Amino acid sequence: MKVRPKKFLGQHFLKDRGVAERIVEALQLSDVTQQVVEIGPGTGVLTQFLVAKPAVDLQLVEIDRESVAYLKEHYPQLGTKITEGDFLELDLHTKFETPLLIIGNFPYNISSQIFFKILEHRNQVTQVVCMLQKEVADRIAEKPGSKTYGILSVLLQAYYDVTYLFKVPPGVFFPPPKVMSAVIRLTRNSRTQLGCDEALFKTVVKQAFQNRRKTLRNALKILNLPASLVSHPLMEKRAEQLEVEQFIFLTLQLEQSREAR
Repeated sequence: MKVRPKKFLGQHFLKDRGVAERIVEALQLSDVTQQVVEIGPGTGVLTQFLVAKPAVDLQLVEIDRESVAYLKEHYPQLGTKITEGDFLELDLHTKFETPLLIIGNFPYNISSQIFFKILEHRNQVTQVVCMLQKEVADRIAEKPGSKTYGILSVLLQAYYDVTYLFKVPPGVFFPPPKVMSAVIRLTRNSRTQLGCDEALFKTVVKQAFQNRRKTLRNALKILNLPASLVSHPLMEKRAEQLEVEQFIFLTLQLEQSREAR
């Protein structure tokens, strides 16, 4: 059975076994059996290495019916552990165990949405190893002070330690994408709470980066900043210059001023 890559699903099948093995080996596994979910396995280039690991309780989530039929034919031992569906629409709490590890060659067109879902389930998802568009990987792993540093950088780094692993050229895919790819690993850090209102934190971060050329004083003006915050030295900076802790500080100051009104 042959599976055709589908453009509308953003499919680019990895054909290099060496790269696939490197991605799987980047998972940091313990001796205890752990549930691992592979997103978008396609024709199983990662799956073949994952099923060989005794400490992995593997689950596959694939939206493409043709790929699902292929996987069921080639990996009959997985049986009901192959789910045909959209990962973005799954209830991870009821479907999978905790802790949960995620791996996959993420479709470029929905990679950011996958990360936002992972953030929603950050107390369940302890590790992520994924390949994605290099530009997005750069953004997620970047540190403050760079123009690449952005909303996704701050939100993910608040809860995960990000390790940039290696770059992958277009030629190892079929069909080859028009961009470079990269593999990163996210490992859940020890932060259980931000210490401020999480919804307000997201608002502050998004508002700051949507106006990244402006100083924070001007970028966040729409949030009705208290006088004490307007005059704070941090407000002279731009969004890309702030670390996660400084965004938390700003949010907390704004939150406390609102409560005092």
